[in-house]
Amino acid sequence: MLDLPKVRGRLTPHRVLADLTWLRVGGPAEVLFQPADVEDLADFLAAIDPEIPVFPIGVGSNLIVRDGGIRGVVVRLGRGFNAIEIGADHVHAGAAALDAHVARKSADAGFNLTFLRTIPGTIGGAVRMNAGCYGDYVADVVTAVTVVTRAGEIEERAPRDMAFGYRQSSLPAGAVIVGARFTPPREAPEILHQRMADQLAKRDETQPTKDRTAGSTFRNPVGFSSTGRSDDVHDLKAWKVIENAGMRGAALGGAVMNAKHPNFLTNAGDATAAELEDLGEDVRKKVYASQGITLEWEIMRVGDREVPGRDE
Repeated sequence: MLDLPKVRGRLTPHRVLADLTWLRVGGPAEVLFQPADVEDLADFLAAIDPEIPVFPIGVGSNLIVRDGGIRGVVVRLGRGFNAIEIGADHVHAGAAALDAHVARKSADAGFNLTFLRTIPGTIGGAVRMNAGCYGDYVADVVTAVTVVTRAGEIEERAPRDMAFGYRQSSLPAGAVIVGARFTPPREAPEILHQRMADQLAKRDETQPTKDRTAGSTFRNPVGFSSTGRSDDVHDLKAWKVIENAGMRGAALGGAVMNAKHPNFLTNAGDATAAELEDLGEDVRKKVYASQGITLEWEIMRVGDREVPGRDE
């Protein structure tokens, strides 16, 4: 058992993480920490052994936790981190605020963060992965990111410090995003809400929103991100190269590349994390063999593959 300080939040040893991820797979966290607020998190990180690994998760919407679980401390932010504040020229959202909620509340105030409406997950994950769709990305509108470092220091980082790229940013190991400030363009609320309604309809038409997935499995090849425009081309989108490789509907155990949209790795009922990850690797091999394209994972895979024995 790790030697950990007292906290105002909750510490849970050996907490199985499967029910905290959208794919419903994965082993336990050595310890799950749910801090009460930013100060509780900062004090905790400052007090624990710097050699203990720390991994933050949101709602687990873009994540495979491997069957052997995660060593060290998993941090899951909750109610103390989900506030959404509307300013005169900006929106501030806690890292645990749901992307969809931020989009809707921003639209009420005439701020255009509509691209967040169809992105599953929380603001912390959206910032970490520079989430985007329809040609808009977090990097286009974020002006400050608040993080708690692994040493327990509360810092505000400018966009240049985050080194945003396609579906990625730069953050030191063990650092936890706790909030972000956005300065979106203004537009009439009724126009923004209608745009989001149209985006939801399009998403539901083309994506398996009722299945157990983790969102897009692989990044689109470089230079072919989705714009949502009528002149958008699909020749080298991830779903298209997967289809060209004959992997639409491919299965391994309980894992399936969704027939409705082949870039959605799906738990069809009883998949293990290993089956999901191995099917994804099979897809990458088939795409490379057939088209010379190396697909990069968009889903984050974390933890140990091997399940500890009962006597360990």
